[in-house]
Amino acid sequence: MNILHLVSTVDPRSGGPIEGVRQSGLAMGALGHQIEVASLDPIDAPYVRDFPLSLHALGPGRGHYGYSAGYVPWLRANAGRFDAAIVHGLWQYHGFGAWRALRHAQVPYYVYTHGMLDPWFRTTYPVKHMKKWAYWPWADYRVLRDAAAVVFTTDEERLLARESFWLYRANERVVPFGTNGPQDDARTLRDAFLQASPHLQNKRIVLFLGRLHPKKGCDMLIHAFAEHARETPDAHLLMAGPDKGNWQPALQAIAQSHGIAHRISWPGMLQGNLKWGAFFASDVFVLPSHQENFGVSVAEALACGLPVLVSDKVGVWREVEADQAGFVAPDTVAGTRRLFAAWRALDERARDAMRAQARHTFDARFAMDRMVRALLGLLQEHPSHAGARLRAGRPINVMARVDPDVEQAERTDRAEHTEHAASAQN
Repeated sequence: MNILHLVSTVDPRSGGPIEGVRQSGLAMGALGHQIEVASLDPIDAPYVRDFPLSLHALGPGRGHYGYSAGYVPWLRANAGRFDAAIVHGLWQYHGFGAWRALRHAQVPYYVYTHGMLDPWFRTTYPVKHMKKWAYWPWADYRVLRDAAAVVFTTDEERLLARESFWLYRANERVVPFGTNGPQDDARTLRDAFLQASPHLQNKRIVLFLGRLHPKKGCDMLIHAFAEHARETPDAHLLMAGPDKGNWQPALQAIAQSHGIAHRISWPGMLQGNLKWGAFFASDVFVLPSHQENFGVSVAEALACGLPVLVSDKVGVWREVEADQAGFVAPDTVAGTRRLFAAWRALDERARDAMRAQARHTFDARFAMDRMVRALLGLLQEHPSHAGARLRAGRPINVMARVDPDVEQAERTDRAEHTEHAASAQN
């Protein structure tokens, strides 16, 4: 199949969704499928140059929303080369532009919401939610309504998505997410990481790997780690992730108030072998998020045989709990303390058993090949599958009919659309 992924950015600092696109694209490419990506990035961005898949950088888009005048014309001109298009995420122009270009095309488009309809955002950012309502009926609601399918990575995410807006209609499907484990030897990766971070030698590393963002529960984690640090003299917290919101100083102040600033390291974003080395060098992984539709880093930890401590707001918590691949608790300071206490209560034999189970859980539930099979099955079942039409000798018409909805949307784009959407970012 020829598949087009539509994303706002391929910047790895944006989080798990683009890592999923990258890894699934490479896996599908290895199976003979043709994968391309279109984004609203500026063509000269360094992460654009380094992206491993065929990429069309159609930006720079304006503001956070990313409106780009050339995006829809490019989609209309090129959609006929693809059997399917997949939109990743909401609330930015790449999704609404896909609706404008592909709504009446014979090439079906699909939408991964990536947790962006979770009601946590509505309750945590009520002002932003009200601003989203201002354009939800004529923008993202239609993007979901007219998609061939709206894809969720867990059933939990699918059910939660129905609670954000009463005006909601979608052909819901669940495709379990997946990722790839490390390719190199565990000992080699671990030793290389510790050589780069010698102060972590002989430490029981508690690894957090993700964006430093309020939804990740980083502040709760530091409060709870203070008790774990007192109970475990060789414990050290590794807060590995990008800090686009400049939250780190406030988090460091929390650590200072507990007298544990020297027990926490802040290496920034870890990638490649350093990331895998951090997993293998760690004692346990922790993610106490308030909202997480899946949690790619959880699957990566499991792939390395690393038990996980997660909140019950992480999309895969039921699988973790059922398999006993880690511990689950509420997304509170008390809940996070319970996670650490449960881990401390295990002897080394029990911890080794949980490590073995972690890898088994990854292989059984979250390996990339499982996701690829499920996603390809969804794309191939569509009745207007473009490949089938080509084999039947029928032409593909990818030009969208112009209707009043589209004309109104285009006028809004050129005027106030960017301003409204930028203020409603997550």
